Amino acid sequence: MKTMKTLYVLAIVLCVNVSSGQENLQLTSRDSLVESSWIFGLGYNFVDDSGDVFDNLFDFENQWNAVAFPSRISIGRYFKSGLGIEAIGTYNKYKVGKIIDKSVNLTESDYFGVDARLSYDLNKLIGQTAWFDPYVGVGVGYTEASNQGRGTYNAVVGFRTWINDNWGLDFSSSGKWRIGDKGTNHIQHAAGVVYQFGIEKGLSKKGKEKLALIEAIEKEQQRKADSIADVNRAREAQELADRLAKEKEAAKLAAIEKAKQDAINKKKLAIENKIKEYGLVYFKLNSSYLSESSKKALDAVAKLLTEEPNIEIKITAHTDSRGGAKYNKWLSEKRGGRTKDYLLKKGIEASRIVIEAYGEEKLLNECDDNTYCPEDKHRLNRRSDMNVIKF
Repeated sequence: MKTMKTLYVLAIVLCVNVSSGQENLQLTSRDSLVESSWIFGLGYNFVDDSGDVFDNLFDFENQWNAVAFPSRISIGRYFKSGLGIEAIGTYNKYKVGKIIDKSVNLTESDYFGVDARLSYDLNKLIGQTAWFDPYVGVGVGYTEASNQGRGTYNAVVGFRTWINDNWGLDFSSSGKWRIGDKGTNHIQHAAGVVYQFGIEKGLSKKGKEKLALIEAIEKEQQRKADSIADVNRAREAQELADRLAKEKEAAKLAAIEKAKQDAINKKKLAIENKIKEYGLVYFKLNSSYLSESSKKALDAVAKLLTEEPNIEIKITAHTDSRGGAKYNKWLSEKRGGRTKDYLLKKGIEASRIVIEAYGEEKLLNECDDNTYCPEDKHRLNRRSDMNVIKF
């Protein structure tokens, strides 16, 4: 009996958790898509009537014909099934010097095209791809080029990329095969802006799944409404007890950790004070060599490091303000290096010592390039400091 009651409570709790997740589960604009619309397009067309079929497709200079102004207009209706019908009008000019039907064109002539096509939205097969909208299509048309009119069978492949629900860009390439013996086969490319209106929207597959989930959750919430309050109270009481226990344990651990850290900090401070008591390592002007008093201080530091094998230190080397900044940087590097080398000779591992050279960047007093100071003040800045960085 007790086991059954426990399982019942767990089931109710699970329901509550799922229901609480519904607060962030709601339909948004991303869950809908355009299912049908009218599309108006305006752009440019480029004609390749070179006669070499698929060779040199991108020979813009010699084979593509274009004009400098918008030369393509279209209007179409697209349906929920993915099918669309479209009427297209184009204008162009065959330029002198371009290759037309495998020969160099010697006379400029107009190009007119009127086409109708049936297209299919490939997203219906591959799934919705948000802003990317590929399509294929077939159609018929009438083209007048090189002063010859001819009917054509057309095939197109292209894609639209949507900036928002209304505006987008359209890119396509069409093969146009003549009907009868007049004229030649050719390729027509297009690029332009499209405007979508008369839009009908519906839920995407993801949106439908989300809506079904929302409805299922709401139904479950209604069914369990009377039990949720009791479960919440029991859960909150248990959570409060757990939280208080965790807080008590955390406070205990924090006190232990603080006491441990205080002891470490106390010992670290004592070691740092010892190092300060040994005295700083000072250098003569423009020198990186250690004086006898500096060596004596380093002997004491080396002894301390030997006694405390877990300590790592950082040596910061400095100069006074006299001399150029670049030179002083180099000189401080030499001073830091000699300080470290001395400790290495005393048996201290190199991995326990870090060097930083500052040149004249961190003066201990006012003795910069613009202030006169006596030698004893400048001497305070020609030093190597040592600080404990790991204990």
